[in-house]
Amino acid sequence: MPSNGPDFDRERRVAVAAAEEAGGLLRRRFGAVHCLRTKDESGDVQVDLDLAAESLVLGRIRRHFPDDRILSEEAGLLDAAGERTWLVDPLDGSNNVAIGLPAYAVGIGLCLAGVPVLGVVHEPVTGQTWHAVRGHGAHGGEGVLTGPAPGLPSPGPVVAWTQGYAVRRGDATAVALRGALELHSRRVLQLWAPLLGWSLLARGTIDAFVGYRAEGVDLPTGALLAAEAGVELRTLFGAPFTPGFAGDDSGRSFVAARGETLAFLLREVGAVA
Repeated sequence: MPSNGPDFDRERRVAVAAAEEAGGLLRRRFGAVHCLRTKDESGDVQVDLDLAAESLVLGRIRRHFPDDRILSEEAGLLDAAGERTWLVDPLDGSNNVAIGLPAYAVGIGLCLAGVPVLGVVHEPVTGQTWHAVRGHGAHGGEGVLTGPAPGLPSPGPVVAWTQGYAVRRGDATAVALRGALELHSRRVLQLWAPLLGWSLLARGTIDAFVGYRAEGVDLPTGALLAAEAGVELRTLFGAPFTPGFAGDDSGRSFVAARGETLAFLLREVGAVA
């Protein structure tokens, strides 16, 4: 993508360092995790590593940017004046970690007046970090991330799926959407760690991501990474989608893909949404 706007270089470097430090802690202590509590009736859990990783990330951000607001998965909103809000998911995939499944990530984003301008995703298992700044593309691994190919794969697309914790198991729309995707896709991935889905999409190793009433704390971070890699973001009905963290979760349902795959999925989900 063409380079324009501020590069947020200092913020990016701080976020990358914080995510990687937290990732190192998560990787070292993965085998000794303890579940602290079940958050709600959805079954979502909090583990001790959530709090330990969060403490590291919040400490770095508050040290370098003491006047900024922070919205963190565990601590909630640490308010401050101004239009800058950091979004912190110190352990995306707590439920995976709790059962010993090594599929998790650290996510840190920055929004300006509610609009994502920086996103960092670190995967402790592989040690890889991906990052994006609005208007400056997405980067990580071997260089620039270019997203999936725009053509529709002949066996059907590989699609990641996410839904918010408030969505009940019998939610009619969620059931219909998942059913349509299962019927018309090659695979539907339910990763329990949305940031992994976004990083896979930005790297082009999966074809699409569909979300229904997604959680707000990691959505802008991951969506910016994918958008800067050339992925288009739409609502379930095809309108442009702006990822945000505030407001009712009914505004956080989306289809993210490119070209023929995007058109194909919009037809399928639009018929049942």
